[in-house]
Amino acid sequence: MDQKIINLYDDFTHSRISRREFNDRLIKLTGSAAAAAALLPLLQNDYAKAAIVPENDPVLNVQRVSYDSPKGKVNGYLVLLKGNVKRPAVIVIHENRGLNPHLEDVARRLAKEGYLAIAVDLLSISGGTPKDEDGARQTHERTNREDMIAEAVAGVTYMKNHPESTGKVGAVGFCFGGGVVNRIATDSPDLAAAVPYYGAQPPADKVPNIKAALLLQYAGIDDNINKGIDAYEAALKANNKKYTKHMYDGAQHAFNNDTNAARYNKAAADLAWSRTLAFFSAELGAPPRAA
Repeated sequence: MDQKIINLYDDFTHSRISRREFNDRLIKLTGSAAAAAALLPLLQNDYAKAAIVPENDPVLNVQRVSYDSPKGKVNGYLVLLKGNVKRPAVIVIHENRGLNPHLEDVARRLAKEGYLAIAVDLLSISGGTPKDEDGARQTHERTNREDMIAEAVAGVTYMKNHPESTGKVGAVGFCFGGGVVNRIATDSPDLAAAVPYYGAQPPADKVPNIKAALLLQYAGIDDNINKGIDAYEAALKANNKKYTKHMYDGAQHAFNNDTNAARYNKAAADLAWSRTLAFFSAELGAPPRAA
């Protein structure tokens, strides 16, 4: 897909332009209103494609839970293999559209690997994630970012103390969630492993606080995020932090999202996911697989 169209959609989803301006410019780029309407579904997430691991998988125990944070109750989608066995825990942080079926499926994928996984809804303090994508995006826009970070950081304590947790906690996040994972690493000394996918970097003065090992996953075609990499790396090196960085050349921002036809890059996503699992196993301890 034309990079100009993807960049235009980014401007809209990050509220840099209005919907009307987006529609007008998309029509100009595609040549007609009909062509623009036909292209729009490819830019939007198709959550019907989310279930790589079905929610009714018989080996999984799926729960809707909530935990306390300084900003109020946070809702979460908790998944683990059946069986009374302690497991390393992983927190999954969503993009800028709140908790949706795709992120719930990511949690199920982790659970199938043996982790105690929770996909959290950081829009809980604004009433929770709406079902429609535009409503979710708008709710995200009016929810304070620092409040959402506080919600996410509180999730580390919740998962560390969960009765089926080993006490070792990791976090993985995507886009907005990648930036939040970077901040969980700076703000929670209890986080053991962090995997931000194409996430905004934290302030340099917070880097000395990081205790977690980091696996930084970046897309090659992602100017907005990538412009902060050099300064982040410099701060990590200056403070002797444990990190690994991978750049996926030719991949778009959000390349892991397999519900988005315009961005998904299977080769990059599969490689990044295999590295994520290996990293969590090394840093959190190999999870028990049998239910």
